[in-house]
Amino acid sequence: MNTTSLGMPAFPEAAREALNNRTLRGNLRHATHTIRAKRARAVAEVSDWAELREAGKRIKDHTLRRLGGYLEQLEESVTAAGGTVHWAADAAEANRIVTELVRATGESEVVKVKSMATQEIELNEALEAAGIRAYETDLAELIVQLGEDRPSHILVPAIHRNRGEIRDIFRTQMASWGRPAPEGLSDDPAELAEAARLHLREKFLRAKVGVSGANFMVAETGTLVVVESEGNGRMCLTLPETLISVVGIEKVVPTWRDLEVFLQLLPRSSTAERMNPYTSMWTGTTDGDGPRAFHLVLLDNGRTDTLADEVGRQALRCIRCSACLNVCPVYERAGGHAYGSVYPGPIGAVLSPQLRGTASEIDASLPYASSLCGACYEVCPVAIDIPEVLVHLRERVVEGGPAVRNGNRVVLKPAKGHAAERAAMRAAGWALGRPGVLRTGQRLASRTRGFRPRTLPGPGRAWTATRDLPAVPAEPFRDWWLRTRGGKDDAR
Repeated sequence: MNTTSLGMPAFPEAAREALNNRTLRGNLRHATHTIRAKRARAVAEVSDWAELREAGKRIKDHTLRRLGGYLEQLEESVTAAGGTVHWAADAAEANRIVTELVRATGESEVVKVKSMATQEIELNEALEAAGIRAYETDLAELIVQLGEDRPSHILVPAIHRNRGEIRDIFRTQMASWGRPAPEGLSDDPAELAEAARLHLREKFLRAKVGVSGANFMVAETGTLVVVESEGNGRMCLTLPETLISVVGIEKVVPTWRDLEVFLQLLPRSSTAERMNPYTSMWTGTTDGDGPRAFHLVLLDNGRTDTLADEVGRQALRCIRCSACLNVCPVYERAGGHAYGSVYPGPIGAVLSPQLRGTASEIDASLPYASSLCGACYEVCPVAIDIPEVLVHLRERVVEGGPAVRNGNRVVLKPAKGHAAERAAMRAAGWALGRPGVLRTGQRLASRTRGFRPRTLPGPGRAWTATRDLPAVPAEPFRDWWLRTRGGKDDAR
């Protein structure tokens, strides 16, 4: 997976820095609360939302169980429709394939419709190293690119920026990328959108190569689907002579009919719309209509390793709606950059450590970037039990154990810094398995509760730095039960 963010500190340190940025916290609070309120109203309009959610979950699980067969069917369908399919095991192979395809056209620039897969593999950087310039055309992605920034949200990559900051970025940076911002540009949203529209128009009309992702791929017909709200996708997908789509293998669905479910779930969960303003679908190539050459790059990059994990594989159901980010109290305060991945928030906390492994400091800390409140599971349109996966990954970080990396079964070593946690859990397990020891420990704690410290020493200091140490009751529950009920019902 990408390497740029792997030099970041662990999540707690990165989040602490973000918490000190009052402007960032204000931007995030306003945006996430607005989006979640709109989503709640949009979902409430659908009387069978729970049934749709269950249908989406079942379609995804069915597809993942038979992923190899559906990918082969997809390849056959795309090839029959005039496209060419390429298989990329990792980021390096995908970047090499795309770079060679662009070079073969003789072009030195491409336009892109927002694709998280290309961000994941750092395609823009690979193209730049080869002398090819990639222009982002999604408004938020344009803001991020012009500001030499990183995305901080799945749906709204520039959510951490306010209108004044965007105006300043346009004023100072647009000219170096193409058409400059209009004189006297204000922070009025309509003016900002018009400035971006004028800046991008010349690129759409000039570019010969387009690069896209896809929200869904239909194995039955070879059709790819992109849903977006601005029209930039439609321009990127239809005007260039060559279209290259880089898509994660988990985005395949079996049949055209399956789209009915996801095209209801996705827009309401993401943009709180009944349907996306632009839903673009294409199947191979057609003479006189759209690109003359179509290439599909199917990206693995850790996905089959994730598929091998019976608990963790449910993260591959994700349809990138971002609903989990907008309800997460941790994301709302820390922002997306603290996650050190193109996939921030709750879904990033379970997806990134599986795609990249837990060897780095940042990835080993991501499963702990959650309060386990469960709000993410409640809003997920495909019912990913993110808290379950987080706990599963925490166990992997602390205990190590069997896993699949790069297609090989390995035994992971426990991550550094968790020796005290392992010792505490093993001691607790030993005590909980021995009623006499547990009873003695409870009584001892009650009788010495006056000496309870306000904070824990040593490794426990990190836990009590942000939490109150629970008060110890005057007597254990067992003793209270025996005293008040006389042991009549249960003296054990």
